[in-house]
Amino acid sequence: MRCYLRPQNIQAISFDLDDTLYDNLPHILNAEAELATFLLQTYPLSQAWQTHDWRRLKLQLLQQNRELAHDTSAARLATLRQGLIQLGYSAIEAERGAEQGLACFYFHRSHFQVSDEVLLLLKRLSQHFRLIGITNGNVDAERIGLGDTFEFVLHPGNGVHMKPAKDMFELACSRLNIAPQHLLHVGDSMNADVRGARLAGCQSVWLNPSFGRVDSLPIAALLPHLEINALDALIKVLAIDANESREHC
Repeated sequence: MRCYLRPQNIQAISFDLDDTLYDNLPHILNAEAELATFLLQTYPLSQAWQTHDWRRLKLQLLQQNRELAHDTSAARLATLRQGLIQLGYSAIEAERGAEQGLACFYFHRSHFQVSDEVLLLLKRLSQHFRLIGITNGNVDAERIGLGDTFEFVLHPGNGVHMKPAKDMFELACSRLNIAPQHLLHVGDSMNADVRGARLAGCQSVWLNPSFGRVDSLPIAALLPHLEINALDALIKVLAIDANESREHC
């Protein structure tokens, strides 16, 4: 544990989800594979395109509509719709295929459970702090087992911008009815999580390494309050266990 700034007066803790509470990459890769299989079986003209063709189209659409960059589901839906049209399907067929494709991806993207160890840790924390989720992704928090742990989970979209924008941090504090300095945000990204929280006036914890990854070096101008290498370090840092001695800054 490294302490850069002393955390204090914490009333609630927000958690990033992907790569903070679980290793996200295997689930994304599986969802992408399932989506590719669906497209080949249901819309066979899609065999003319490779992964890079879909990525190129997505980049083009993001350049045309900047708001899509803040809504992963809307971006995928738009990419699927326009891609199917370019492949030769009618607008009606493309709309139906895009909706079915997104549903396929979304189902498999959230087809897992957060580990018992992480859920137990969150349960212990919830006995002392209000807990919420703040994620840039579109995982279904209920399906992966977080529904009984977090009061709510915030996602970008519909005018709400992704971290590191202040939007979700400010919305979280408003819904919790607390001042920003009383929210402690935990995440694996120095930019999205640490910088985003600090710019919004919140406190921050950097999980380094992120779930399933290796150590990184801090490269942002805004350092976290704390840096931890495992989520269970929060128990000692926040001194919520009577049998644990608190680690001081």
